[in-house]
Parts: sequence; structure tokens; C-alpha cells
Amino acid sequence: MNSLIDKYNIPGPRYNSYHTVPFWDEASFTSDLWQESVIKSFNESNAEEGISIYIHLPFCEALCTFCACHKRITKQHSVETPYLETVLKEWDLYVKLFSDSAKKPKIKELHLGGGTPTFFSPGNLRKLLEGIFSKAEIAENPEFSFEGHPNNTTRAHLQTLYDLGFRRASFGVQDYDPKVQKAINRIQPFENVENVTNWAREIGYKGVSHDLVFGLPFHTWEKMEYTIRKTLELKPDRLAFYSYAHVPWIKGVGQRGFDENDLPSGEEKRKLYENGKKLLEDLGYKEVGMDHFALEHDDLYQSMVSGDIHRNFMGYSSSKTQLMIGLGMSAISDSWYAFAQNEKTVEDYQKRVEEGKIPVFRGHILNDEDLKIRQHILNLMCRLETSWDLQTSFPEIENALQALKEMEIDGLVEISNNSIKITEKGRAFTRNVAMTFDLRMLRNKPETRIFSMTI
Repeated sequence: MNSLIDKYNIPGPRYNSYHTVPFWDEASFTSDLWQESVIKSFNESNAEEGISIYIHLPFCEALCTFCACHKRITKQHSVETPYLETVLKEWDLYVKLFSDSAKKPKIKELHLGGGTPTFFSPGNLRKLLEGIFSKAEIAENPEFSFEGHPNNTTRAHLQTLYDLGFRRASFGVQDYDPKVQKAINRIQPFENVENVTNWAREIGYKGVSHDLVFGLPFHTWEKMEYTIRKTLELKPDRLAFYSYAHVPWIKGVGQRGFDENDLPSGEEKRKLYENGKKLLEDLGYKEVGMDHFALEHDDLYQSMVSGDIHRNFMGYSSSKTQLMIGLGMSAISDSWYAFAQNEKTVEDYQKRVEEGKIPVFRGHILNDEDLKIRQHILNLMCRLETSWDLQTSFPEIENALQALKEMEIDGLVEISNNSIKITEKGRAFTRNVAMTFDLRMLRNKPETRIFSMTI
């Protein structure tokens, strides 16, 4: 395995999209084309499957130095109301796009991410969500979820969101070791995680998820094992167990609270993953896609078994919608035919919305080839396999197969007639397999490093 790590530990995308977001289409993207793609997707899919909404709530009271999300650090809670008013105005702009269809948007999935959604008061979250729901219908069996910080999520937060239809809560744990917590500026005692987990269950949430990160500064297997075993005392329904992405060169990330020499090597990091995976499986968790584990009763595992699992900017989900609208600063939307990102600062975002404009400033308009590649990569990320015929093949398929041949020799994939399957041994290298299909990246190799390492 060590030689494979040396061989395949290279910078690579996480494939929440295709094309991957660093390769923005600056030349042909326009707001008008984005809106056309939204209307097309809405008309095709809203009635049958509904839409997804992601709301980015960017404020945090402190900077966690492992975090690569777009956020705004402040302790001034006076920012809550004007920000939420802008989000509701943005939603109004999208609702107007749908008005010609004479159909209200039907919300199937809704996710509150950040930043720290629980930075906002329960009352303000209620105002936001009631404003969203007032101009929409709620689909049958909706999937509503939010990310909560264990240190500031109150029982009132949990109850308010439950009353509004939320049944899933995700808590960012990351790690329980004091030295690691200090390095990433994320100090939270186990008792706080225990409280929010128990409150959620007492209130009636059907799914509680914990996020764990491996490869953080000062990480050793002993520290990681301690964190996993503490987590299992609470038995969350699912876990995100993902690799720390060290990308300090990206402006605004703030990953500078420790020395790079404090990070485990690629080989050490892979050991954390392999040992962690084995321990989680020994404790009853099933690996789902990439970076996720779930108990057998959980919807995410069940969707993998049924083949309904989906992946987008919100990560893996147990249901699929063609259209996902991202609201808020820096939020990314997906119409299937195009991607678009909102303005990346609070001020620019609010200014665009106040001008009566949907606040996207860059994106991708996908062509026919992009859509083929997107589906192949989605198949690999969700089902660990893909196949092709005359309609779904692409010009560089032979080049992809050449690269895959070497991976086949290494035992990472199995290739048969017009199909490829990732082996159990190859699961850890799923990103590498997907990269062989990534025509945008292969044709335009970045001159500077823009991705985290795959291992």
C-alpha cells in the first residue's frame, strides 16, 4: 500500500461537480445563460422530483484553522437580520424566474451550511425558513438538514428547526484530542457533543451525523483511535470521515495556525484512514461512497444499496434533484446544465441583490461532452463503477483506459467490456480513478497547485 500511496498521492479534486469549480468558464458564462438553464431544469424536474436549496450562513465567532469554507468571523450578532433579509430577497428573484410555469417550487431537500448556521438565533432561523416556505410547497418526505456547532447549538435551535421539518442534524466534531483541538482553534469538550446529540434524539431527529477529520496537525493513530471510540459512545447514525485538505494558498482560508511540519505524512495519513475505516467497520458502520460511513438503518446506506445515492455540492444525499439553488454569499448552485457561484463577500453579495440581480458572478455552462463526463464521474463517486456505449463515450476514452490499465495492474480497478469498477482496494483512490475521465483538467493542466492531495 505504501508504494501505491507514493504513486497516487497527487493533487486532485473532490468531485462535488464537473467540471470542477477551480476551472471556471470565464469566457462563455453569463447570468442570462445561467437563468435560462435554471428555468429549463425547473420546468423539467420540479413537478416530479422537486428542487434542493442550500443556504450559506457564513458567520462564525472564531476562526477554525482547518476550515477551507467561505466565512466571516464576527461576534456582532447584529449582522444576522440584514443578511437574512438579503437571502429572502435573493429567493424572491428565483421565485420570479419560476412564475411563468404557474407552479410553485417544490422543496425536496434543504440544507443549512456555513460558516455556523447556529450562529443565528432560533427566532431568526424561523423567520428565514418561514419566508422561504411561504413561496413554495414542501415535497413528500422532504430531507431537511443543518450543520450545528456543538458549542453553540442550543436545545431551542434543535426544537425550532425540528418544528419546521428538519429531521437531520450534523455536528462538526473533527477531533477530541486537546493538542489537536488547540492547533485548529476548535476547542470543544465531549460533553457538548453529547448534549446536542442526546437533545436531537430526545426531540425526535431521525438522523444525527458527526464529522471527523483525519490528517490534522499532530495527528497520530492513537489520537484518532481515541476520537473514534469516543464518537462510538454516542453512536451517530452516520459519519463523515474525511481527509484534511491543506490548501493555505487559497485566499481567505486561514490555514496558518500551525506549521506544515506538524502535519502527518502521506503514508501516516493513509494509515489513519485505513485503521479508522477498519475500526468503524468493526463497530458496525458501512462505508458509503467516499469519506462517509453509516449504520445499516440509515437512509444514506440504504440509498447506496438501492442505487439512489447522489452527490452534489452538499455532499452525498439519499435522494436526487436535478436543480439545486444555492442562496447566500459564495453559495454554488447546480441546474445540471450549468453551475453558478454567488459573490464571495457579504458586501458584494448584498449589493448585487439590492440591485435586483441574481448575485452570481461566475460559473460553467456545460456542453454535451461535459454532461457525459459529469455522469461518468458521478457514477464513480456514487456507485464506484461506470460504463459507456456509443452515446456516452467521449474522444479521449482510449487515453482514459490506458491510465486505468495501470490502475488495474495495481488492483485498484477492474476493466471489462466498456465498463470499469473500483475494487475494495481501490476505494481509497476513487478521486484518482475519476481524474482519468476529467477531460477539462487533462486538457488544461493547472500551472499552479489548486487542489488538495488525494491521500
